[in-house]
Amino acid sequence: MGALVILLLGTSAYSLAGLVHERRRAQNLTASNEALLASLRQMQNQVQLVSEKLNAMAAQPAAIPPPAPMVQERPAVRPAASPKKGASPRKTARATDDPRWRQMQAKLADQQRELDATQKQINTTRQEASQARKELQDNLNSTRDELGGSIARTHDELAVLQKRGERNYYEFQIDKYKQFHSEGPVSLSLRKVNVKQGYYDVVLMVDDRQLEKKHVNLYEPIMFTLADRPQPVELVVNQINKDQVKGYVSEPKYKKSDLAAASPGTTPAPNDPKALQRR
Repeated sequence: MGALVILLLGTSAYSLAGLVHERRRAQNLTASNEALLASLRQMQNQVQLVSEKLNAMAAQPAAIPPPAPMVQERPAVRPAASPKKGASPRKTARATDDPRWRQMQAKLADQQRELDATQKQINTTRQEASQARKELQDNLNSTRDELGGSIARTHDELAVLQKRGERNYYEFQIDKYKQFHSEGPVSLSLRKVNVKQGYYDVVLMVDDRQLEKKHVNLYEPIMFTLADRPQPVELVVNQINKDQVKGYVSEPKYKKSDLAAASPGTTPAPNDPKALQRR
């Protein structure tokens, strides 16, 4: 049994380290995504400016050529006057042949290609961020399974764990405040709550040492060791509200000193659980 517990704890520690790595990776991808979006907006503004310049150039009348030298008039049959609309193709052709027009068109085409490449990179970044979130959730679910389903989401599930008689449980409800609240073998200070993203920041007082934990997700276990506990102490938050969290702290049923004082044949039986303590 002890080897199995050690194996589960080692696997859990490895999974939690993977969770931290994946979370940092997701944050980096989000920052890159925001930078790409800013670049995309800047390029769109440039394209709009170039388009306005092109439209203004197309609207300008073509330069009128100087009149031809006067020649002696001869009686001749005057050709039929061409309609005024016939001048439009000549003006369009002249505007199209203008090197400035071709230069603007080439610049616009280059910026469009850059926009397409940026949009493709943004889509790729979003897919990577989505995959990172999925892997993070899978790792968290795997950690819960390795712990033998020992994470309680509700008070009723916590009562079921209490009935097993393997650990002591201390249910708590704390508000965001800098002072510490004593919960079983540990003291807590809630520093930040993000209801929308589903995480919180907390500072723990463990064996007279402060341990700060940031961006802890809902149902994510915080595990730490105490000097007189044979197994790690576990903290889980199963409800996040505005400036408030609810959860529980669990510790091993017996301390190391209790186990050492008991004789080999009179080890206390874990079938008399304490009443569930609530704050």
